[in-house]
Amino acid sequence: MDLTRHPELAQRLAAAYALGTLRGPARRRFETLARRHPGLRANALQWQERLAAMTELQPVEGPSPNVWKRIEMELARERQAERALASQAQRTQRGAAAGAWWRGLALGGVSLALAGLVASAWLLRELDREQIQLAQVRADQIASVQRHAQVVSQLESQPLVRYVAVLEDDRSAPSVLVTFDPRANTLTLKRLGDFQEGSERSLQLWALPPGEAPRSLGVLGRDQVVRLSAPEAQVRDAPALAISLEPRGGVPSERGPTGPVLFKGPLLPTS
Repeated sequence: MDLTRHPELAQRLAAAYALGTLRGPARRRFETLARRHPGLRANALQWQERLAAMTELQPVEGPSPNVWKRIEMELARERQAERALASQAQRTQRGAAAGAWWRGLALGGVSLALAGLVASAWLLRELDREQIQLAQVRADQIASVQRHAQVVSQLESQPLVRYVAVLEDDRSAPSVLVTFDPRANTLTLKRLGDFQEGSERSLQLWALPPGEAPRSLGVLGRDQVVRLSAPEAQVRDAPALAISLEPRGGVPSERGPTGPVLFKGPLLPTS
């Protein structure tokens, strides 16, 4: 199947690959296709970037005040049961002189009382344990729903990506990931490699429209992620992008690239 003709399936496979749920032969097949198709590789890189910071969303979870309160109540009941047992034992000792018959009767009553207290304490502990477990399960469910809502909110707040390009060096190694958001008319460039231009040099981005001279889309700063403003028409008409090494500050657009082209690649629509 040609995944470039099925963008929704390509997005789902890229998301599963980034999450790690795509395994075995399917994962290896995806990696093989990604090496052949820059667009599919860009989808996977984009999903990995989206999901990379999700662990920061995990809130610090601690026992709720109700859990501590129930634990304190359970400890108080156990102490009360112990005091009752000690008091009953003292009364039994004082009544030992009343005779064997009364002693036996008292012991029988004490045994029944002890059995009742032990049974009551056990039942209370079991009930409290179940309530604590149920409260913890509910708290975990609420926390899970909140985390899911945060993740969905973060994904929905991501920029709209209409075009994507993976610019590669002369060894076909991914070096710069480029995405275009038509709502903000913004190109976002993320450096994937470790290339650093010298202090007297600048990287300049070029659109390569067919049959026309290259058009400058802007000069890159030295940050890992750079954003450049560009009208959608300039991006839409360019089937490919390139980055050249120029004198510091770049060169005028009408002159075209004057230095070596370091990275280039096709610009592909996401849908």
